[in-house]
Amino acid sequence: MKLKMQGMVLVMFAVLFALSNRVSFAAGKILFIPHDDRPISYHQTVDVLRQAGYEMLLPPKELLSNATNMGHPDELWQWLQNNAAAADSAVIASDSMLYGGLIPSRKHEVPEENLMQRVEKFAELRQNNPQLHIYVFDSLMRTPIMGNEGNIEEPAYYGTYGWDFFHFSRLTDKQETQGLSKAEEKQLAAFRDAIPAEYMQDWKQRRAKNLTATKRLMDYTKNGVIDYLILGRDDNAPLSQTHRENREILAYAKANNLPKTKFLSMPGIDEFNVLLLSRAVNDMRFEMPFVYVDYNQGKGGDTVPSFSDEKISASVDAAIAIAGGLKVPNPARADFVLLVNTDQKGKTMDTHNRYPDGGKFQPQLKPDESTKDFVRLVSDYVAKGYPVGVADIRYANGADNALMEQLRKKNLLYKLQAYSGWNTATNSTGFALGTGMLAPKMTKQGKAQLLTTRYLDDWAYQANVRTIVGSELVQKFGNAMYYLSLQDKLGYAEQRNTELMQDFAAKNLPQNYLAPGFTIKNPWLRMFECDIVWNKTLQK
Repeated sequence: MKLKMQGMVLVMFAVLFALSNRVSFAAGKILFIPHDDRPISYHQTVDVLRQAGYEMLLPPKELLSNATNMGHPDELWQWLQNNAAAADSAVIASDSMLYGGLIPSRKHEVPEENLMQRVEKFAELRQNNPQLHIYVFDSLMRTPIMGNEGNIEEPAYYGTYGWDFFHFSRLTDKQETQGLSKAEEKQLAAFRDAIPAEYMQDWKQRRAKNLTATKRLMDYTKNGVIDYLILGRDDNAPLSQTHRENREILAYAKANNLPKTKFLSMPGIDEFNVLLLSRAVNDMRFEMPFVYVDYNQGKGGDTVPSFSDEKISASVDAAIAIAGGLKVPNPARADFVLLVNTDQKGKTMDTHNRYPDGGKFQPQLKPDESTKDFVRLVSDYVAKGYPVGVADIRYANGADNALMEQLRKKNLLYKLQAYSGWNTATNSTGFALGTGMLAPKMTKQGKAQLLTTRYLDDWAYQANVRTIVGSELVQKFGNAMYYLSLQDKLGYAEQRNTELMQDFAAKNLPQNYLAPGFTIKNPWLRMFECDIVWNKTLQK
């Protein structure tokens, strides 16, 4: 009897072992199509998944949009159809498949008939791959407050009329939601009249075509062609054309009974790749990570950051749901603790975003009381053994120098599971969340290497070096426009970026994580983002 029972136990263990290996194998391969080839969109996101042990299927980089081309959607569709059968899950940027990429979605001239033909290929993808988990992220066109000559991200006319477009749409949105005073009605008419009719028509027609395509993706989500759809609102404002269109989208979702378990619309866009990739992992492993969130003192979660139209707490809660997690009220129950560094008064400071003027850059290193409190919060949670990540959103587009200096001095930088402070608030919170959820699957070395990338990019470059070099470009060449388009000054900028980044890293980061050495590139031919090119491939 005893031998029989032992045999049964062995069989049970064998079955469980086989099942666990089958699940591990099935969860191992994810197809990913980003919305462009920027480092954060492409290989920095892919590095997170690879450090977590997942095999990634990626399209050839030359098919993606970049600084000089509008992408190749038809070729991307062919690649996707050829490779989908080899994947267990697919995370797909619809902007790449419909328009060529995120920036092409704002500038394209694709006829509506062609767009709808491309949208319908999602149904073909589902029909040919019934077992594939399909996750899609889409975007509403942004409404920046103004345009800059030489900026590649909008139609050329936006450099002259961007201010008028923004305020025309702001007042139109307000007229429909709150009503306008007589003075505001006159302002609305003035902004409308300032925009040439052909530009207004171009702007409206493109946005209408994009909205039609988005609604069709929503239909496919309701019908099961797409398993999960996120709609992003990039560079948004509480009153704007993007906010106005989102009201239309939410009404469409409600009228068509599209549940929040299958569709969400929220501020942001660049962070959706890592959030959806995290969801793909959690779905395949039947896991739901518990997440606890805490904020810096003051406004905290009630902060409405720049480039957003809602409280950061709402965006964080939505990001947790997108990634397949569950928010919990007790850190002791959490698989990941996210601490969010906000300004005490609820403002998103933009010191790092100032236009280079040739002046000397002086980083703010002295911590105020709220920074000291936040560092104590981080230290306390780490000391209790909680898996802590930091989303650093006090500044837009760059780390908080005073915070990072304190974390360095207190030896906390590499006791975190994740860090992000690289772009808009929702970009940073989303990237930290997605990385932190996957951190338990990583080695200590893998987590440290991802942290090093973020400290180099978000802290060294975004918060310091790019402003210094941008000002040098003004001093040396007398033209601030090189910040937006490096042109023939690319070589100078990359050399100075590399020199200053290496110097910053030597002073602030452990040398064992920098041992391979690195150089800095600006693949999008502008100062806004950089690429950290290691002298050898980072190991898992």
